[in-house]
Amino acid sequence: MIFVDEVRIHVKSGDGGQGCESYYRDRYMRYPRPDGGNGGKGGDVIVMADRGIQTLLDLRYKQHYRAAKGGNASSKGKSGKVGADCIIRVPLGTILRDHATGLVIRELMEDQQSIVVVKGAPGGLGNAARKITTAPGVGEERILDVELKLIADVGIIGFPNAGKSTFLTSISNAKSKIASYPFTTMQPILGIVSVDADNDNPWHFTIADLPGIIEGAHQGKGLGDRFLRHAERTKILLHMIDMAGSEGRDPLEDYKNLEHELREYSDQLACKDQIVVANKMDLPEAAGHLKRFKRKYKKKIVPVSSLRKEGLDEVIQLIRKILCQENSQGQSSAS
Repeated sequence: MIFVDEVRIHVKSGDGGQGCESYYRDRYMRYPRPDGGNGGKGGDVIVMADRGIQTLLDLRYKQHYRAAKGGNASSKGKSGKVGADCIIRVPLGTILRDHATGLVIRELMEDQQSIVVVKGAPGGLGNAARKITTAPGVGEERILDVELKLIADVGIIGFPNAGKSTFLTSISNAKSKIASYPFTTMQPILGIVSVDADNDNPWHFTIADLPGIIEGAHQGKGLGDRFLRHAERTKILLHMIDMAGSEGRDPLEDYKNLEHELREYSDQLACKDQIVVANKMDLPEAAGHLKRFKRKYKKKIVPVSSLRKEGLDEVIQLIRKILCQENSQGQSSAS
């Protein structure tokens, strides 16, 4: 599936239906009585979040959306039919902006959450309501910039070829492309990790593999800030470090540069809970680099080998501990 996270669409609500000019007269009436009905209201254009959708791909190929026109009225006071609404389904985490002003209309964060982006026009009044019929309204139209920021509990960030895809595939149901060259992952990939799946009360969390970051990513270099913004919606940032330096880079410099890119892009990212994972510990050079890393950075680092699936349980349990703490704090503040 092609991942699309930015589109521009044109939306137009339905026009109102025509009011009717009609007169009723029977043999006992001296003067005819106006009995024309009112025209139907045009349909609204509604944007709705849907948990089953992961990308804005459909909006890339269909960029014009129009609600149905209201039905025309008829005699005997019969009103026209209300026009059908046009419902646009988007993924959770979608941001709607007005293209003309750049202002945010709404962020859709929950399943089935919706907003009317343009309202249907009212129908024209028939002569039963007024002596003279009125013209129907014309539907609103506007251009929307639609942006997607993935919602995940954990976001994996790191430099190219650090082993993010192998790690994601090892702990979740995601099937990432794995190869021995940089930028194997060209789009964010979501996975679901199940903890205690055999028990009656299993626990799950979502994890996203974000494409590799390079120096200057906050300025748009490489894949740039196009995918850094997806990390803003995560609760935990998992720093994946190639501790073996298999690509000829220094793991300590990688971590330093990664922290710099996050701070330069957003203070919000720098303040998130972070887990540092030393990957590729199965390679002989990794042990020496890990000792250097611990001497320079006085923080907890979890050594793993994604290829051999060693140390993964410790990472999962650490993630679970942090998420449970955040959920309990959120519930206490809400009460």
